[in-house]
Amino acid sequence: MPTEVQEETFTLEELLTSLKELHRLILWNDDINTFDHVIFCMMKYLDYSEAQAEKIAWKVHNEGKCAVLEGSFNEMEIYRKILQQEGLTVTVE
Repeated sequence: MPTEVQEETFTLEELLTSLKELHRLILWNDDINTFDHVIFCMMKYLDYSEAQAEKIAWKVHNEGKCAVLEGSFNEMEIYRKILQQEGLTVTVE
């Protein structure tokens, strides 16, 4: 018996709107990574200054998470994968 597949269609306007939608890359606190490693990764991959990266590390430590970047979903996914390869806990919202 064949399986029915419901096809979803979008207008060009809907597609363009979804591409413009901003997503956030969230860095989460963990018990594994050191401040130095987080700071290093923020500077190397996200081009933050040392002072900015240190501020992010403290915010993550004190608040549990911090939005570190905004952009398209595809862009955030690329950075998520890079930072996860470095051992950081990151998600895209």
